[in-house]
Amino acid sequence: MNPKILVIEDDLDLSQLLKRFLTKNGYDVTIAHNGKKGLEAIQEMRPDLVLCDFRLGDLDGAQIIQRAKDIVPGLPIIIITGYSDIRVAVHVMKIGAVDYITKPLIPDEILITIRKVLERDPDFQPAVPSESKSENGQQHKAKVYRGAVDYVFGESPQSIALFKQIDLVAPTNYSVIIYGESGAGKEAIAQTIHSRSNRANNPFVAMDCGAISKELAGSELFGHEKGSFTGALATKIGHFELANGGTLFLDEVSNLPYEVQASLLRVVQERKVKRIGSTREINLDVRIIIASNENLAEAYKKGRFREDLFHRFNEFHMTVAPLRERREDILIFAKFFLEQANRDLNKNISGFDKDVVDLMLNYPWYGNIREMKNVIKRAALLSEGDHIEAKSLPFEISNHARLAFPEVPGEAVPAPVNTNPIVRSERPASLKSAALEAEYEMILDVLKKVNFNKSKAAEILNIDRKTLYNKMKSYNM
Repeated sequence: MNPKILVIEDDLDLSQLLKRFLTKNGYDVTIAHNGKKGLEAIQEMRPDLVLCDFRLGDLDGAQIIQRAKDIVPGLPIIIITGYSDIRVAVHVMKIGAVDYITKPLIPDEILITIRKVLERDPDFQPAVPSESKSENGQQHKAKVYRGAVDYVFGESPQSIALFKQIDLVAPTNYSVIIYGESGAGKEAIAQTIHSRSNRANNPFVAMDCGAISKELAGSELFGHEKGSFTGALATKIGHFELANGGTLFLDEVSNLPYEVQASLLRVVQERKVKRIGSTREINLDVRIIIASNENLAEAYKKGRFREDLFHRFNEFHMTVAPLRERREDILIFAKFFLEQANRDLNKNISGFDKDVVDLMLNYPWYGNIREMKNVIKRAALLSEGDHIEAKSLPFEISNHARLAFPEVPGEAVPAPVNTNPIVRSERPASLKSAALEAEYEMILDVLKKVNFNKSKAAEILNIDRKTLYNKMKSYNM
């Protein structure tokens, strides 16, 4: 039976082209021309994969992801977005998209991405499906990894220090908190810890807490018995049971509902779990590694995370620095991903043109390692020679210098530097750049005065912490 793909696309011509192309390549394709019809189709046909344009007339891709996971938990969704929307792509990956492809669409790229998702890309350690079933009776596909990790470490001081920490904590049974931005490689670090521990031959089970609804979080973690609640059509094994003897990785754990955190605390303390609707306790031997892109100590002080749960987890913590702060690692990762792309595409691209190297070194990599992997995968697909050229890179990378440094009429564009992207000149290029420069100076001045305490800085600036983080990121601070 051919895999069922639902295409949610409001461009009639593009949707028909996609249908003809994918049907020709052996897929059973259904088209929905808006978000509402797409969600109805998910409910009716239970597709194996959804290909969804981010910008629809009635709903956007993020809303589709959020609502679809309540209909079919674990449904893989690939988002179609534009070159200029890399931050949108990072956002949808964080909330549950399995991958994204950018316009203009390239047939080979679409096929490669779909096949990797449906076959569980070996470069990301393929998932081993559990024997349990979801509420709708479909096979439940938890991310269970076995074996060694295909991961490369850099040569920057931050990477060297991180590897030493991994080497130190891996042989223990300590719970570990991994801090880092989205796409920085937190899950790969967790897998590395697991693979270097005495649990390496047992399961590594990953759960994205940000992609699970409040209603399903308890069932995903602890499992449930058939008939224990409306819609529980089959017994389901939870992630704790799946990970027994091995390691459970909880990504973005602060997104768990507060009441689920209380149940999680009991399981962590007692090392026993009861499926929802069951009276039988199951003994657990599970190491827990969690990841967060926010400081959990700050989160519990603000009432968003349980303090007692934080202290249970905080036996050891480490921070994965963003890629822009360890530029010595950029070319190492780039070459690693190029080798992967060569294997996937059966190509023999030997390296990067010099101007491509300069562009990669000066680009801030908002999506970190994940963004780089996708950029190089696409560039390798587009390249016709034995080197990747600048014309194969996304617009925002090949034009980063021009975008970051607005031109002054009659003057040359300043060369990019590894500081902030605001022009430093006596004569501002425009009113907008002058305002941005003033904002940058004010934020930096306040941060210095409060010794870079972001909570105090946000309070003084009369903005929330999230807005401050976003502004710091946009200025590459």
